[in-house]
Amino acid sequence: MRLSTRIIARYYSVDMSNVTYSRGMSLRYAVMGLLMDRPGSGYDLMKRFRRSLGNVWVASQSQLYGELNRLADTGAIEITSEGPRGRKEYVLTSLGEGELLKWLARTEGRKPQRHEMLLQVFFFGLLPQEQVVQRLARQAEIAAEERAALVDLEASIDWGDGAPFSVSGRLALEYGMRLRAMEEDWALWAVAQTSGPAGTADDSSECERRSRTPAA
Repeated sequence: MRLSTRIIARYYSVDMSNVTYSRGMSLRYAVMGLLMDRPGSGYDLMKRFRRSLGNVWVASQSQLYGELNRLADTGAIEITSEGPRGRKEYVLTSLGEGELLKWLARTEGRKPQRHEMLLQVFFFGLLPQEQVVQRLARQAEIAAEERAALVDLEASIDWGDGAPFSVSGRLALEYGMRLRAMEEDWALWAVAQTSGPAGTADDSSECERRSRTPAA
């Protein structure tokens, strides 16, 4: 697996189904990004999409092929060859590359998100205390497991091999480690707040240390 898809696959090999994004345009740019990495057929792209991005943007085969048709119609991609059973090889055009790079360079505010787990947290007061504590403790365990996997991935990669996505891939990986450390800190703090008399939040953060230390 290439470095780019390997990083994305492991960074996003967590359940992101609770978070909802605007998916129409995201699928378009996801397909173009995969094709900028290297050309491929619809079948190839579907495998790469599921392996590397499937936990971020869920797309069916019909949605992916529909997006390929729309991209081809607009000239963002083109068919370079056709094979048996209607197999088509796609490549990103200069027009598509320009659109993708323009999107990557665009700066704007964060899009609204719908996070089902946090919505549930808001209403945890309706559940028995023991159930809330168990749910939060499990959330801390999941974050620790995911962070440990990312730390192992970081140690396994040769970051000096000159691969085109080395720098950006490491940025994404670092974000993932810090995010999981924050999630674990928050869940442990929340357990302390809900498992007994009202306490005081710990102002000190160990996110930086935990982002580098695998879970026991």
